[in-house]
Amino acid sequence: MKTPISGFYRNPVKFRMPTAENLVPIRLDIEIEGQRYKDAFTWNPSDPDSEVVVFAKRTVKDLKLPPAFVTQIAQSIQSQLLEFRSYEGQDMYAGEKIVPIKLDLRVNHTLVKDQFLWDLNNFESDPEEFARIFCKDMGIEDPEVGPAIAFAIREQLYEIAIQSVVSARESRMSKKGRRGAEYTPISKGGAVAVDLVKLFGPKSSVVRKRKEWDVYEPIVDLLSNEEVDALEAKEERNFR
Repeated sequence: MKTPISGFYRNPVKFRMPTAENLVPIRLDIEIEGQRYKDAFTWNPSDPDSEVVVFAKRTVKDLKLPPAFVTQIAQSIQSQLLEFRSYEGQDMYAGEKIVPIKLDLRVNHTLVKDQFLWDLNNFESDPEEFARIFCKDMGIEDPEVGPAIAFAIREQLYEIAIQSVVSARESRMSKKGRRGAEYTPISKGGAVAVDLVKLFGPKSSVVRKRKEWDVYEPIVDLLSNEEVDALEAKEERNFR
């Protein structure tokens, strides 16, 4: 039996990603011996730790990277998984909280910009499905764009979930000094929270404010080879 949505106001849930699949967003950016490896993907925190080393060895072999990358890749993944697991079991408030999600990313020749609201209390939401529909609606053909969009959403939801743990902890501490105090989540901008599950169904967590459609409509641009080269050169300078 599911807990009523309104019940989350007073009854916090245990930390996890506010999505159907509890996946950890992992980001790698490693440089050794003049070679650089960048990647972003999700990882199931329930998988055995031995899989991390297997993944690192396979990646180094497939990309023909120096052997030293194995240890660095494995350690980076393990440290990020350790951070995620450090929050497991802790309380987080997720009830009726609508949060802004922003997309501003480039994947190969495709530039994507968008902004929308996401229902944080919908634990059946699916960023990958949202990304698939987004790419279909926008006519995006590059198969790498969808996973990048889903990852960007999951990465932001992860940061928000961590903030929710901190809020729950602070609320619990304040209650020790104020008997009878209650946590009352406030939606961004003081707006009244909206039950997006009732409006759009359990798989959807996205809403765009009608009055902002013209301002925040999705922007998708295809860049030329020259534009991509210029952006990559700038990113490389910033990395250095």
